[in-house]
This record gives sequence, structure tokens and C-alpha cells, in this order.
Amino acid sequence: MTAGEISVQSKKSIPDLAPLEAVLFDVDGTLCDSDPLHHHAFREMLQEIGFNNGVPIDEEFFVKNIAGKHNSDIAAILFPDDIPRGIKFLEDKEAMFRRLASENLPPIKGLYKLTKWIEDRGLKRAAVTNAPKPNAELMISKLGLKDFFDVVILGSDCEHAKPHPDPYLKALEVLKVSKDHTFVCEDSVSGIRAGVAAGMPVVGLTTRNPENQLMTAEPTILIKDYEDPKLWAALEELDKKGGCSKTAA
Repeated sequence: MTAGEISVQSKKSIPDLAPLEAVLFDVDGTLCDSDPLHHHAFREMLQEIGFNNGVPIDEEFFVKNIAGKHNSDIAAILFPDDIPRGIKFLEDKEAMFRRLASENLPPIKGLYKLTKWIEDRGLKRAAVTNAPKPNAELMISKLGLKDFFDVVILGSDCEHAKPHPDPYLKALEVLKVSKDHTFVCEDSVSGIRAGVAAGMPVVGLTTRNPENQLMTAEPTILIKDYEDPKLWAALEELDKKGGCSKTAA
């Protein structure tokens, strides 16, 4: 069964979620601007092995074939005739990414303003990612958010990774919260589709992916970053409508 077949897309706006119980975050491109590091690692390593006749992959190729996808899917796209080679290549690429990320990993603008808003209201929170566990742990730690998240859900721990809804459904289950009182923050088509299919409103970030592509996944709102006035207008309205569940703390 595909995500589309079991999609229960939320027609709710963010203020309609009152009382809010939880906020779920993707990691790459949603907590931090990590896609340029991934693109750099893929570009260097693919060129090294003569992929695409040695022509470096461009931003368009990266967004279309790699961004937001689980590594097993990327392996099948890049190495359709030799999946084991693809899996090994991606393991080496992730090691290169972690070296780059350990040196420089900028948070999305306004991230800590939003995390403080969440903490002040005693909301539950989860990181939900298709990234390998070592990557997720490194990024969350580098951003100083290790103690912020109640749980980290990995796509590899679910029957299906994003764009299927499984990781987000698992987060709801673990946190013991309702999809009717939770929203998702995501930056990729794959991730937005997963959140929408799980029945929650999704705040889409235009960190690196084109706005017109993100809109095909039907986010509730699109924002540039966490300082975007559109986000804060919605959160202010939510506060006025009854804000947050006192049981979330």
C-alpha cells in the first residue's frame, strides 16, 4: 500500500490544531542547512568514480534525485545495476558528510526562537528523519538539541521510510499525541508528502528546494525560515485559540 493510498491529508491550518500537543521536525534542511554539504560530498565522490561521464552533478540533479530521499532509494537511482555497490558508496559518502558537518553546520535562521517557543509551552517534540543514525545524532548534537527532542525516529527503523507516512505515524504513537493537535516542519517534497499522508499540517521550508516543487506536495504553508512572519502570525493565532495542551508537558 502506498502513502497516497492511505493518505488522510489534513485540511487544518496551524491555528486549527489548538490545543497544540507536539511539533515534529525533519533534520536535514529543516533544523540545519546541510544540503550544500551533502551536495558537495556527492559531487566530489561521484565525479571521482566517473559517474555521468565525469561531469559533476548540478543542483537540479541533486534536488530531483537525492534531496530528502532514503539512502536505499538513492542507491537504486544512482547504481540501478549494482545496488550493493550503491550502498557501499553511500556509506563512504555519509562518512565524508560527517567530516564536513563536524566543521560547519549552520542552523536554519530562527530555529532557536521556535525551539524556545515550543519549550515555553511544554510541547512534546520529535526529530523524524531519513538520515542514517550517525548523521542524525551528529547534527542534533552539533545544534545543541540533544536534550530538546523527546525521541528521534529513523526511517530505517520503520517498515517504510519517507515519503511514506510510517515515520511520522510512529512519532505520534511514541509521543502519545494526536495528529489533530500536531504539526510537522519539513523542507523536501519527500518529507512533506510523508507528513501530509500521516494526516498532519506541514510547514514547508524553502531552504534549498524550489517553491514550485514543494507546492506539489501540498504543505499547509511555505516559509523561508523560522523568522518568517507567516509562521509567527499562525502561531500567534493558535495561542489566541487556546494555545497548547497542558498535558503535553
